[in-house]
Amino acid sequence: MSNDFTDYREIFLNDRPLMDVRAPVEFFKGSFPGVVNLPLMNDNERQRVGTCYKQHGQQAAITLGHQLVSGQIKAERIEAWADFARAHPEGYLYCFRGGLRSQIAQQWLKDEAGIDYPRVGGGYKAMRTFLLDTVEQAVAQCDFVLLGGMTGTGKTEVLWQLSNALDLEGHANHRGSSFGKRATGQPSNIDFENRLAVDVLKKRTHGIEQFVLEDESRAIGSCALPLPLYQSMQQYPMVWLEDSLEGRVERILRDYVVDLCAEFVAVHGEEGFALFSERLLESLNNVQKRLGGERHRRMLILMEDALAEQANSGAVDLHRGWIEGLLREYYDPMYAFQREKKGARIEFAGERGAVLEYLRARLINRK
Repeated sequence: MSNDFTDYREIFLNDRPLMDVRAPVEFFKGSFPGVVNLPLMNDNERQRVGTCYKQHGQQAAITLGHQLVSGQIKAERIEAWADFARAHPEGYLYCFRGGLRSQIAQQWLKDEAGIDYPRVGGGYKAMRTFLLDTVEQAVAQCDFVLLGGMTGTGKTEVLWQLSNALDLEGHANHRGSSFGKRATGQPSNIDFENRLAVDVLKKRTHGIEQFVLEDESRAIGSCALPLPLYQSMQQYPMVWLEDSLEGRVERILRDYVVDLCAEFVAVHGEEGFALFSERLLESLNNVQKRLGGERHRRMLILMEDALAEQANSGAVDLHRGWIEGLLREYYDPMYAFQREKKGARIEFAGERGAVLEYLRARLINRK
C-alpha cells in the first residue's frame, strides 16, 4: 500500500509513536521503547485463529477472526486505535511482519473512523532486524574502550559524565552484580537489546564513533549482551578506575542500601522495607557457595544486625560491616585476579578525575 513506511532509521531517531497491534503475549516477549500495545486480537482470540489456520487454512482463519472481533469488541478496539491516531498523527501502526493484522487495523481505521493511518512495512520483524544490524555494524565499524575497576569505584557515575558512553546496566535496569537487582523489574532480553541499539543509533547519528562501556560479563541480571558485542569485548582496550576502600564502602552503602531501600519504599509503600530486606538477604544467599559457609554466616549476622538497626532507628551505619567484609574477602580478590588477567589490555589507570580526563582526551584524539 502507498502509505507503508520503511524508513526504520527515521522512526527510531525521532522516537516516532508506534501502535503495536500484535497480541499481548507477543508484545511482552519484546517490543520497542515507548510503544503502545493496542491488539487486534487478545491472546485467546489469536490462539483460536492460529489453530484454525493450521487445521483449515487462511480463509477459514480470517472468517473466524472477523467473527471473534465484531460488534462491540470491534468498535472498542477501533476507538482505541482512533484515539491513538488522533493523539499521535505523526505515528505508525504495525504487526509482526507488516501483514494481515496491520492491514485489517489500517482498513478498519479508515472505513470506520475516517483516519488514514500509515503502517510500518515489514512490521516488528523488519524493525527488530534493523536494530540487531545497527549493533553489529557498530561493533564492526566503531572504536570501543572498556571501563573496569573494583566493585564500588563508581564506574556508572563516570559513564554518566561521558557523551560517548553506553550504559549497559541502565538499559538492563540492573546493577550487574549479585546485589544488582532493583525494585523495578528488568526488561525482556529483546527489549534490552532494542534499547541498546536505539542508543547506539542516536549516538552514531550525532557523530560518535568511539564508545565507552563498562566491562561486564555476558549476563546483566536476566539480560544478556548481544553476542557480537560480548565476544568483541574480550579484546577491547581497558581503562581501570581506582578508589579507596573507604570511598567504595560509602558508595555501596549509598547505592545498595540507602537508595535501594528508598526505591523499594517508593514502589511498594509500607511493604517496601520488608521487601528491601528480603532482597538484600537473598542477594547474600546467592553468593553463599562462593563465599563458603563460615564467611557467609559471619556476613549474614552482620547484615541481619544492620537491617534490624535500620528498621528500628533508620540508621544505616552497621551496614558498613558486611559491605567492607564482602569487599575485602570476596569481591576484591576476584577483581584483583581479573585485573591481572586483563593487565595487558589496560592502557590507563587512575582515580575518577584522571580517568574522566583521559577518556575525554581519548575521544578528541581519535576523531
